[in-house]
Amino acid sequence: MPGPEVLLYGLPLAFLAGFIDAVAGGGGTITLPTLLLMGLNPAQVVATNKLLAIFGSGSATVQYWRKGHVEKALVLRLVPLALLGSALGAYLVHFVSPAAFQTLVGVVILGVGVLVLANKRFGLEDRYPGLTARTLALTLPGALIIGMYDGFLGPGTGTFLMFLFALAGFNLVRSSGNARTINFATNLGAFLFFLTSGQMVWWIGLPMGVANALGAMLGARMAMLRGSAFVKWMYGGIILLVAARLFFLR
Repeated sequence: MPGPEVLLYGLPLAFLAGFIDAVAGGGGTITLPTLLLMGLNPAQVVATNKLLAIFGSGSATVQYWRKGHVEKALVLRLVPLALLGSALGAYLVHFVSPAAFQTLVGVVILGVGVLVLANKRFGLEDRYPGLTARTLALTLPGALIIGMYDGFLGPGTGTFLMFLFALAGFNLVRSSGNARTINFATNLGAFLFFLTSGQMVWWIGLPMGVANALGAMLGARMAMLRGSAFVKWMYGGIILLVAARLFFLR
């Protein structure tokens, strides 16, 4: 078991992860390797990461929610499907190796990045039409599928959610607010699942969770202050980070 000195680098990295995740998703690409570097075993890493993630995603959700950047009527319809998908994905892990899909998902997320960055206007304007049949036909199955991916593999879930909401017509700031809210729900569900596992390292997860929450608060405020163009720039960088995580870390 590592000593308390690991928090000297764990806390600033958790803060950075919270900031990045609140803006564009992908915070887990920082916290998961950090927890492994601390000397935790894989089961402890997964469980402890969910402990600190509920702090960060919860903090970001509060910021976006208070400023009206969460489409509550839509998100509250999607949360149950995302939770169901997450549970199904976790169940499928017992039958199919996630490693078999990592390269494929890496290619997909790079494709998403190309689409977002090549289209100069994508995500910069808010064109959400409301709870139309098209909106629900896109987002309901999308939330279920991305929820399954979160339970099955995980890296880039928030990034995929942002893309889904941008396709539905939201600008990237509102897409981020919606994505963080659903991410908070799925993180909370996973946290409750792992709560009795005995694998959470509380003395690491709690202080890193506070640092993650502070970073997320700053990141959400920065995203809302700087607007969708800033989020789009960060989003492109996170896509590269998530793709590298999927291609090179097994």
